[in-house]
Amino acid sequence: MKKLYIIIILCVSALSMHAQKFALVDMDYIFKNIPAYERANEQLNQVSKKWQAEVDALQIEAQTLYKNYQNEVVFLSQEQKKARQDAIMEKEKEAAELKKKYFGPQGELFKKRTSLMTPIQEEVYSAVKEVADLRGYQLVLDRASDQGIIFGSPKIDISNEVLSKLGYSN
Repeated sequence: MKKLYIIIILCVSALSMHAQKFALVDMDYIFKNIPAYERANEQLNQVSKKWQAEVDALQIEAQTLYKNYQNEVVFLSQEQKKARQDAIMEKEKEAAELKKKYFGPQGELFKKRTSLMTPIQEEVYSAVKEVADLRGYQLVLDRASDQGIIFGSPKIDISNEVLSKLGYSN
């Protein structure tokens, strides 16, 4: 991590020596001021809660099956025990598969987030590039995601200009 900070400082220093211009943007601030982004986030939260409720319901069913099995195990034959254990394991497997389907690395939530957010993000990145090209900035850093920026002068923050370029007032 220290090496990354040193590299960033060296890059910024090298760029400064050649009188190159740089700017900061606050992507969190920009996205919070774009209604479509906020609506997409809300939509993702709602669908995530719905899907989590489905997964939770299956997990509760599995827990109920297990509790019932524990209460009745002394009265069950060997075949009945095996059948109940298989049913419990099947329900747990079903819950795990549903969770993976919805929330896995390539799951439905990931796909939905990509389809909703990518167009907005691309539009913002294009606006940042246009402002950078217009103003002659060779480097634009995101102050929201870079933990290494301790202070950035508001004079070099182009977040409001990017919002204006996108048609949003600040």
